Amino acid sequence: MKEALLYEKLSNNQVRCFLCNHHCKIREEKFGFCAVRQNIGGTLYTQVYGKIITSHVDPIEKKPLYHFLPGSTSFSVATIGCNFRCGFCQNWEISQNSVRDNNYLGEEVSVKDIVEAAIRNKCKSISYTYSEPTIFFEFALDIAKLAKEKGLYNNFVTNGYMTQECIAMIRPYLDAANVDLKFFRDNSYRKICAGTLTPVLNSIRLMYKLGIWVEITTLVVPGENDSQEELQDIAEFIAGVDKNIPWHISRFHPDYKFTDHKTTPETALKKAEELGHLAGLNYIYIGNVYGFGNDTYCPSCKKPLIRREYFSILEYNIKEGKCPFCNTGIAGHFS
Repeated sequence: MKEALLYEKLSNNQVRCFLCNHHCKIREEKFGFCAVRQNIGGTLYTQVYGKIITSHVDPIEKKPLYHFLPGSTSFSVATIGCNFRCGFCQNWEISQNSVRDNNYLGEEVSVKDIVEAAIRNKCKSISYTYSEPTIFFEFALDIAKLAKEKGLYNNFVTNGYMTQECIAMIRPYLDAANVDLKFFRDNSYRKICAGTLTPVLNSIRLMYKLGIWVEITTLVVPGENDSQEELQDIAEFIAGVDKNIPWHISRFHPDYKFTDHKTTPETALKKAEELGHLAGLNYIYIGNVYGFGNDTYCPSCKKPLIRREYFSILEYNIKEGKCPFCNTGIAGHFS
């Protein structure tokens, strides 16, 4: 347990948290919406500092980050907990665990343990993923600081609901982020995620402005966010920030509380891809589908630059960040 960052003390031993956009006002002995930050005697504590529920060596493409050190591996870590309640969550056993029973599961590890594991496994980066990294922000921040000292990169896989103060604090150490833009309708965020849309859009804009490499993922859920209008709005928003931001259109599979929904048909994914191209996006990918949608093409000459199968790179043609066929610069961070 460690004292939390980004909160203020109020009267009557209450506190207000400024880590995410719920801005929870927490009474003494109570928890915030995330169920892992607790007010004890007028001081806010994080209950998951140093308690890793899972860690793996992953291809960076699994995050998914396709334009950030492609072909490298990333040491991925998570604690339990989340500040959303998405009914279609595919990692709900981790993210919603604390919400069910306040059981703070996890292996006790140190910041040094994580960084040394990443180096030992020859990873180029550490990814804070699987659950929402904002939830274990204090631990992620301390890891990221040491990782940066040791020459490693840091990546967030996030729902984007953190505050701008949170982004500013992690900015010197955070190199890339994949942000889930789940909907483009505020009522859908409220109904399904227990959040709101505008803070997510603001996070994307701010990360981009601060020079953090941003990629965006949208899980296309039949009957929820698969209308042409909503997908077009998402594509046009991304293009309005930068047409070079990669958009990952991901296929939904029934899980958690959405087992009554159908798997996303390929036609819906291809329609979303078409809308992305019409909006002017240069890099669009289709996830959770075998056989198409994973390759990187030059936006100018349209020749294939990176060919992928699942998370493996079969062919890599980018030279010094440029297309070798027409010399067009390719957006991203390439080794």
